[in-house]
Amino acid sequence: MPTPNASSRPRRVNRLGLTPSDYKGKPSTLCKGCGHDAISSQLIRALFESDVRPHQVAKLSGIGCSSKTPAYFLNHSHGFNAVHGRMPSVATGAVLANRQLVAIGVSGDGDTASIGIGQFVHLVRRNLPLIYIVENNGVYGLTKGQFSATADEDAALRSGEVNKLPSIDLCGMAIELGATYVARSFAGDPKQLVALLRGALAHNGTAVLDILSPCVTFNNHAGSTKSYTWGKDNEEPIHIVDFVPAMDEIEVEYEEGTDQEVQLHDGSWVRLRKLEREYDPTDRRAARELLLEADDNNLLPDRAALSRHQQAHLPRQP
Repeated sequence: MPTPNASSRPRRVNRLGLTPSDYKGKPSTLCKGCGHDAISSQLIRALFESDVRPHQVAKLSGIGCSSKTPAYFLNHSHGFNAVHGRMPSVATGAVLANRQLVAIGVSGDGDTASIGIGQFVHLVRRNLPLIYIVENNGVYGLTKGQFSATADEDAALRSGEVNKLPSIDLCGMAIELGATYVARSFAGDPKQLVALLRGALAHNGTAVLDILSPCVTFNNHAGSTKSYTWGKDNEEPIHIVDFVPAMDEIEVEYEEGTDQEVQLHDGSWVRLRKLEREYDPTDRRAARELLLEADDNNLLPDRAALSRHQQAHLPRQP
């Protein structure tokens, strides 16, 4: 059977009728393999799956490699690139001026934990409606890879220099300040990251996400505690993180002995049949006859089509 070409395949759209491409931005100018680009990709996916309207999003950032990334998602949204460490002030003004905005702040470990630490503290304690993403690589990537304030004690640079200062734990600080949504993730774990981002989009208040995002140029070597290898080797799954969006309850009313088609939240349909009141659920023969009757009337799923659907959704073997 010939493989359908790309133009003949149905487009993947969300409930707004938008495709994943509608959530993309400009091509990245970051180093190939940068963890920040992985975060941008999962943010695009989370926004698409959460049916966020791009024109209702405000992207805020400061200075640093991380603060360049808002250019790489949501071409059709609002954006403001603030000065170093001052993104929270600009974000505060934006959400106060327009309460309908979905505010996404993207910062880095230097932009947040050093020059911007005071701004971070006051934004979190106010619990403003903002998704605050810290792309944490432990170094200043724009100025040749010096240790940042989140660098772990005794971590080593490629030059051999060892950090002797204790690190600032942004998640711990956010919890102490009363943040209502706090999570730590890894750029190399897309499934977990998408679920956490979707949860943050649905949260009413400040959502702080500290994401380990390896710098492939300055901090991805042996001895680094912010590398891809370290992240994968030390990731300890406590539980499976997933996100189920809140939806309005679907209610239907129809007569006994009749059928009713109902549209689900994802746009698919299900056919329901309400049995007659005199039906006896303990009668095996009656149950078999009911199934045969439904099959004769084409009310049961097409087995061949169901098999093809199941095969198409099986996990791919490596």
